[in-house]
Amino acid sequence: MNTPKRALLAAGAAVAVVLSSGAAAQAATAAAAVPDYKAPKIFGTSFQKDPKHDFTKGIHSRHNGILRGWITVIRGDVAEYEPIKWKKGTETEGLFVGPPEGDVMAYASPIAKDAVFLSAYGCKVSMGQMTVDSKTGLGNKRCSRSVLIKRHHAHGHPSLITVYKGKIVKVQEIYTP
Repeated sequence: MNTPKRALLAAGAAVAVVLSSGAAAQAATAAAAVPDYKAPKIFGTSFQKDPKHDFTKGIHSRHNGILRGWITVIRGDVAEYEPIKWKKGTETEGLFVGPPEGDVMAYASPIAKDAVFLSAYGCKVSMGQMTVDSKTGLGNKRCSRSVLIKRHHAHGHPSLITVYKGKIVKVQEIYTP
């Protein structure tokens, strides 16, 4: 009598392993599908160029790659973002700045459903503890897409924004004291 139950439990466990490994393989395939783009200098002092982008055709997605920037507005699932650069300070180390007022250097892309968000400030919307790589100053705490949207909806933070096929697939915050 116990043998059929054990067989049924073993079969159920085997199916669960196959399903979970299939989901893991699918997630790995999705992550592997995004090319490994060269990241810009984290504290670069000039705005990154996108020579193929035509800003006269309205706000639309940046070309594939990684932009040092920040999200300025989120409407639904679409984020507007702009490039930033490091401006050295006289009394402090400096700060990140966006394009001058009136400059049309902005992009808009949907945030992918499986976007990766690596936070420099923990996974609470209110930004709690530091969660950064001590060598790079980049966020290393993986948080949910909803935290990304809620945190950056209020105001953007300096980040490395990866765009692939017209969608934001990764946002990695830059820690700034």
